[in-house]
Parts: sequence; structure tokens; C-alpha cells
Amino acid sequence: MTQIGFYHLLRMPLDQALPKLLEKAVQAGMRVVVRAGSEERVEHLNSLLWTYAEDSWLPHGSARDGEAQAQPIWLTATEENPNQATVLVLCDGASPASLEGWDRCLDLFDGNDETAVLAARERWKAWKADGHQLVYYQQTERGGWEEKSRT
Repeated sequence: MTQIGFYHLLRMPLDQALPKLLEKAVQAGMRVVVRAGSEERVEHLNSLLWTYAEDSWLPHGSARDGEAQAQPIWLTATEENPNQATVLVLCDGASPASLEGWDRCLDLFDGNDETAVLAARERWKAWKADGHQLVYYQQTERGGWEEKSRT
């Protein structure tokens, strides 16, 4: 079963929280697929990961860039894993057809958007019923993460 972390964004928007989570994954030697809600969002994230901080750099790519095997982080809006990643990051309410083959999944959702919160609750219920290990993290005042629940 896949370990799924629900990341409830309250203080920082996705554009600030995602690069920090990806930095940790890359530092740990993990390969990641980030699945966004649209191709436009993929392009936005592609630009963001080059410019989010002056002193940081995250190796990443998308279909526009090619060479998926060389990319530790792959950005997409489709069901794919061309870089042989073990971690799936979901943004914009994206939901995979299956979690088979993924060791970990991070589901990032905007806690200031009631529709996004309700959709995340539905994903939680469905994945709990499927027997996945679930962990709920809430963003702290300083932008870090505090574990609030685990099943």
C-alpha cells in the first residue's frame, strides 16, 4: 500500500510550499512526479522551480523539456511516470486512477478553498477504504508541517 500524506496549505500557497517539499525529496535521493491540474499549471510550475529562490536550484523537467529519465522531478498533467519516480505529488485536486507502483503520495490542497478541502476529504475517505496508510499534516504559522492524524 502507498503512504499518502495530505498537506493542508493554510499559511503558504502551493507556489511557496511545493519547492520546499521537493527540495527535501531530492535531498533524500527520491525521484518525484508532480501531477498538476492542467498543462498551463505545469508550465507555471516549470518556471517557478527555476526562480522560487535565488540560492536554490531543483533539477526538473516536463514533456516540453524531454529527457524524462534524466529528471529527478517530472512535471505533468497526465497519468505518467517516465522518470521511474517512487513519489507522486498531487496539486490542484489531481487524482490518479491508481496508486499502484507509488511508495509515497503527497496530496497538497488549499485550506482556504472550501471546494478543495471537501474534495481532499473525499480522497481521504476513498484511500482509507482502499487500505492505504494516511497521514494528515497541517501547515503551521511559520510554514512548517505538523502531523495531526495518522491511520
